[in-house]
Amino acid sequence: METVAPFKEVIDEIKESGAEAFKFCYQCGKCDSLCPWNRVRTFSMRKQIREATFGLTEIETEEIWRCTTCGRCQQQCPRDVKQIQNMIGLRRFATGYGVFPEAVKPIRAASSGLTSDGNPFGEDRGKRADWAEGLGVKTFTEGMEILYFPGCYLSYDSRLKKVAVATAKILKKAGVDFGILGSIENCCGESIRKTGNEELFKRMAKENIKTWIENGVKKIVVNSPHCYHTFKNEYPEFNVNFEVIHISQYISVLINEGRLQVSKEYGKKVTYHDPCYLGRHNDIYDQPREILNKIPGLEMNEMVENRENSLCCGMGGGRIWIETIKSDRFANLRLEQATEVGAEVLVTSCPYCITNFEDSRLVMNYDDVIQVKDITEILQEVI
Repeated sequence: METVAPFKEVIDEIKESGAEAFKFCYQCGKCDSLCPWNRVRTFSMRKQIREATFGLTEIETEEIWRCTTCGRCQQQCPRDVKQIQNMIGLRRFATGYGVFPEAVKPIRAASSGLTSDGNPFGEDRGKRADWAEGLGVKTFTEGMEILYFPGCYLSYDSRLKKVAVATAKILKKAGVDFGILGSIENCCGESIRKTGNEELFKRMAKENIKTWIENGVKKIVVNSPHCYHTFKNEYPEFNVNFEVIHISQYISVLINEGRLQVSKEYGKKVTYHDPCYLGRHNDIYDQPREILNKIPGLEMNEMVENRENSLCCGMGGGRIWIETIKSDRFANLRLEQATEVGAEVLVTSCPYCITNFEDSRLVMNYDDVIQVKDITEILQEVI
């Protein structure tokens, strides 16, 4: 008798989803000791890997969705288990069956918005460039020095639009010949890939790449470390290679070349938060600090956990869309660390981090205790 639909072992499906490196794990537990989740609740990455080894992964619970892909465990793992790739693989497995725990269900709305409007909010694609009204920002045309790619949060979120405006003003002040693509740009696709929807990520990526090629784009400046990581390290999977620069890198170059002058003082105590995808994932630690240290009057104080040991804000790995209860927020711990070093301003370079820290400021009643700013907002005030 012919088998029409042969039974497939769960372990084989897990491997096919991209989570095969779990087999290298020898259960040393170093991942659990480093994971920020264990600062707020009990969570075991080691358990997730062990269950995957035997095909016992429970896709109905939130556990496989907790990983923020911060990179702490993967950076220190003695066996190169690739925890991030494994967790994404398990999410692909769950997504393939359409299984989303209650707290994870907002991913469906984000996917719908990306599919219909190119952004996770489901906002009108035609309004993507509204943040630039009155600033004299041009539409990108072939031959311009750079394409400025603000991304979804800076295009639509009321708080983050201020960062896009600050960036545009800095670029104009430096005399940079730049433009934006507005309504014809898509989300980078990073977060939806981290939640397991590989096909939607590929669609976003291919549409962006096609748009850039058609418009003669060669150099791209971004604010989001997630856009940076995706364009620089993941889009080459599609046999393209654009020059991608994070805004902190670009501002550092503009200052060093004399194209941008710091002319005012900033008399406040600040601390800098290293975003996971700028620091651990891409080794960009120095340029943001170099910029801040060149501002007269600014007093820089480092938090205990900084650079490669920076504490994740909690919003990576697609968790920007997932409900996180107050007691589970790493960002609350980070604000406490910032105030402990006397900072009046917590400075960072990531829209996810800013969104999360602003929420924590609200729930912790820290409105009058500390401000949260992007590095471009600080610089805009002193040029």
